[in-house]
Amino acid sequence: MSHTTTSIPDQKKVGMVSLGCPKALVDSERILTRLRADGYAMSPDYAGADVVLVNTCGFLDSAKEESLEAIGEAMAENGRVIVTGCMGEEAETIRARFPQVLAVTGAHQYEAVVEAVHEAAPPAQGPFVDLIPQPGALKHRSGSAGEYVKLTPRHYSYLKISEGCNHSCAFCIIPQLRGKLASRRIDAVLREAEKLVAAGTKELLVISQDTSAYGVDTRHEPRMWQGHEVRAHMTDLARELGQLDIGGGVPPWVRLHYVYPYPHVDQVIPLMAEGLLTPYLDIPFQHASRSVLRAMKRPANEAKVLERLKRWRDICPDIAIRSSFVVGFPGETEDDFRYLLDWLEEARLDRVGGFRFEPVEGAQANDLPDPVPEAVKEERYARLMEVTERISAEKLAAKVGSTIPVIIDEVGEPDADGDRGATGRSQADAPEIDGQVLLRNITSSLQPGDIVTVFIEDADAHDLFGVQPEHR
Repeated sequence: MSHTTTSIPDQKKVGMVSLGCPKALVDSERILTRLRADGYAMSPDYAGADVVLVNTCGFLDSAKEESLEAIGEAMAENGRVIVTGCMGEEAETIRARFPQVLAVTGAHQYEAVVEAVHEAAPPAQGPFVDLIPQPGALKHRSGSAGEYVKLTPRHYSYLKISEGCNHSCAFCIIPQLRGKLASRRIDAVLREAEKLVAAGTKELLVISQDTSAYGVDTRHEPRMWQGHEVRAHMTDLARELGQLDIGGGVPPWVRLHYVYPYPHVDQVIPLMAEGLLTPYLDIPFQHASRSVLRAMKRPANEAKVLERLKRWRDICPDIAIRSSFVVGFPGETEDDFRYLLDWLEEARLDRVGGFRFEPVEGAQANDLPDPVPEAVKEERYARLMEVTERISAEKLAAKVGSTIPVIIDEVGEPDADGDRGATGRSQADAPEIDGQVLLRNITSSLQPGDIVTVFIEDADAHDLFGVQPEHR
């Protein structure tokens, strides 16, 4: 009796280069999750990949150039490249420079990307390998923990609640790239968060183009969740996320990003005071001068913002406010810039990012009169950083001698004496964009994702230095 053997085809491998903001990172995770469900493996390098995906950023000209460089590198190293993401809207530009790219798709066009991968490297599936779980609703990142491909560490996850934006800021082309606001169903968002926490997530970073506007497009449509009705609204979302449990009745750290200071933002501050929401708000102020804000087509109520900051700090003294500011916007005068510096002295924000204005193709600001010379932009940027670093150093110095909770991101190797250090973050620090807490002489059992109490011994302009109280 003879036996015939069936050879199982090799699993096709996909490489991924993900550029840009956390929202793009979530898109990359979704694409890879779908591809893994279709039988593809992930390649950590160019050489082992049957096809390489480059998820691009197209917000600023410098980001576009970085994206083009990444495409060029992938073409040189591998040659079989599919381009997606925000810069995918400029297919002609990409194909003019790299005519051999296999396909170009726009932002969050998951199905088109997957189809392009299938065409470039057909999946090697059959009765012997088609046993990989097929997630039921990948658009909402559902499916079990093991089904989802994460590009962040296990202990923190980005939770995207909407796509697009209804603003028409003069310097921005996000609405052209990603469309108008499109909010996800509240029950889908909460189900995703619940699954992430069950899989080990200790920190949820809520992201969108405008978190405060969540649900406006659906008229804050309510859905049933855990036996009660919940609206698609930022305050309802924050309250429900604070009910999740990472163990022992402790809620996860929940961090709100891209929060425009609409009046209802006041309602989440008490949740921070109660410990249900991480005392952290990322608010894109962009400037303080009324004339510059008007030119940017943004609300100009900086005086009321200062009053609200004071009220927020009265309610929740531990609240950390992060923001970003643009210097050198067309028409910005020296008086406008000095006003911004004076405003920052009074606002005393905890974390500040600075950007030099950069024309973006398709943005209204490109046609504004009185452009600021590059040398003046550089000088103002340096002055902005000097002021904000001093304020940061003063605020961090005030934490020396206190005891705070810290989430551990990385644990080091033992030194010659057997002592180990670790890198973590306080509740005032979002990953990648804020500061860190550097620990010495840690407990041997400490692992990434642990949330521990830390005594702060020292500080500089950006980071804190500490030790676990039992090792003082």
